[in-house]
Amino acid sequence: MRRSICLSEPNIALAGQVRTWKFSYTAAAALPKGTKLKFDLMMENRPTDWELPQSDATAKENLICLRLPNGNTIFSEEVFLPTQASPAFEFTLPTGIEAEETFEILLGSPDNNKENGTQAQTIAQRRRPFHLYIDPKGKGDYKDPEVFTIDIRGNVLKNIQLITPSWVSKNRRFDIIVRFEDAFGNLTSNAPEGTLIELTYEFLRENLNWKLFVPETGFIVLPNLYFNEQGVYRIQLNSSSMEKTFYSSPIKCLSETDHSLFWGTIHGESQKIDAAENIEHFMRHMRDEMGYQFVGTSPFEGVAETPNEIWKGISAQVHEYNEESRFTTLLGLQWFGDEKEGLRQLVYWKDNKPLMRKKDAKYTNLKKIYKIHSTKEVLAIPSFTMAKGYETDFSDYNPDFERIVEIYNAWGCSECTEAEGNLRPIKSPSNTAINETEKGSIRKALNQNHRFGFVAGGLDDRGIYQDLFESDQVQYSPGLTGILAIEQTRETIMQALYNRSCYATTGPRIVLGFYIAGSQMGTELSTNNKPGLAYNRHITGFVCGTDTIKEISIICNGKELHTITPNELSTEFEYDDLQELSKIALDSPDERPPFAYYYMRVVQKDGHIAWSSPIWIDLGEGSSSAVSAPTKKTKKKSS
Repeated sequence: MRRSICLSEPNIALAGQVRTWKFSYTAAAALPKGTKLKFDLMMENRPTDWELPQSDATAKENLICLRLPNGNTIFSEEVFLPTQASPAFEFTLPTGIEAEETFEILLGSPDNNKENGTQAQTIAQRRRPFHLYIDPKGKGDYKDPEVFTIDIRGNVLKNIQLITPSWVSKNRRFDIIVRFEDAFGNLTSNAPEGTLIELTYEFLRENLNWKLFVPETGFIVLPNLYFNEQGVYRIQLNSSSMEKTFYSSPIKCLSETDHSLFWGTIHGESQKIDAAENIEHFMRHMRDEMGYQFVGTSPFEGVAETPNEIWKGISAQVHEYNEESRFTTLLGLQWFGDEKEGLRQLVYWKDNKPLMRKKDAKYTNLKKIYKIHSTKEVLAIPSFTMAKGYETDFSDYNPDFERIVEIYNAWGCSECTEAEGNLRPIKSPSNTAINETEKGSIRKALNQNHRFGFVAGGLDDRGIYQDLFESDQVQYSPGLTGILAIEQTRETIMQALYNRSCYATTGPRIVLGFYIAGSQMGTELSTNNKPGLAYNRHITGFVCGTDTIKEISIICNGKELHTITPNELSTEFEYDDLQELSKIALDSPDERPPFAYYYMRVVQKDGHIAWSSPIWIDLGEGSSSAVSAPTKKTKKKSS
């Protein structure tokens, strides 16, 4: 039995390549006049998709048309399908086509002018499909499609990414990954022949000389590196064919540390991959391309957004991809309540858990959710708290479940109002989308003795965020969360979040430490245990930036206490707050004692920001304000 033949010319494309693409179809059976042909590019209306062609017959570029065996050209009509974001293209044959005759569908320029072609998608993909549906009766009753495929490969080498640890101990070995990428972040080996990459870093021993070829795989793992001196390191790569030096994020080498710093996101989507439809590819993208050590899932709980089958697939892949010491996956969802509850990211401590749908009587409000769970079963993260119409007023704050708060995501920061110094406010210039409201201010909540650490969310285009791309809503860079944990397992990652041992950035891997009396961020202290804190809070810290550090602000009780302007890539600092705690402490709205809280905000020259989680100090009953405080003094040292 003869079969139809589907050929793609070319059958290999480079990501983002512009040219005319030809899809040739040789029919096994005759197609009568009036036959309808529907060509579907299988696009999801994402920025990384294939360029959507025009169906206008007068267009001279980026055009889709069909060339008949006799050489005549016919044009299509756009057909919109309820299940797809982008249209398909439908042709009607003006004349019959005999068996074994070939027609061609062209994307680009009818005269094959490369400059007037159509741009390929910018994501590498093996056997990228295109579907052709055929209805010989001409009624639009389409059956199974014929399939064309094109392999999309990485384009010319433009960038070298180094994935390194951020905290290491002196003389302890570690691995780094070098990724050779095109302009779109795809792995590539497409570099000039003989290209050599030289690897160096500060204090490199003279007997070491690292020179690398660009491998066919597009990446290479360099094992067993170590530093034998404390300090801040940035590994750099110099290419023999590119007039550019590539740097890693900073690596802080300590004499000894029990903790490691892990990077990832608990809430966020990808511009490249839809996490619901392609959860497996999403996991690989976050692990391999982004170099994250952990990732959480965050679909909205509604049936339309997350059908049961999608949730089952997400749960299965969270279980499958969780791997100790390599990649930690967290099962989570987004739940939107009333105007008091706001938006929550609910994260399970374990996998294979149910989707908490608001229409289910058990999950209609947060109080019910908290009642049926223990504190080591789920974390509830208030998100987008200052977004007007979606705000969280924190009046029902639950300290057992709400241990961390999302201070930032790609749609803005909820630290404080713009008038109070918010550098990335939630904002719509025309007021047609979402603006900030003071009700959801995190500083305001902290002043009410609500105690949570800080995490950052990424980009999101689902649920309450889905219309923001089409509006004038101000969009910022996706955020990133750093977690300080003893080891990389799901249990220790979740325990670190519960202990507020985490911090947030607007995207770069800024390495920081923030301490009071030697206790790290997220800690609760008391003058009952450390009486000296009543008179002096000895604050220390360090920042290793990815760009010049413009400003470090120490925030105390919602106000700037002290500012440092290092104007360097890395710095260490000390500061003694010698105000009497009894004079500055805030009254708690409940039975707890007066308190103060401190956190650090870092601003780089490139505009990126990092926030440490706060440290709290309670004023014990035995503390006195009668003792005079010594003279204030400040120290700073830079590296």
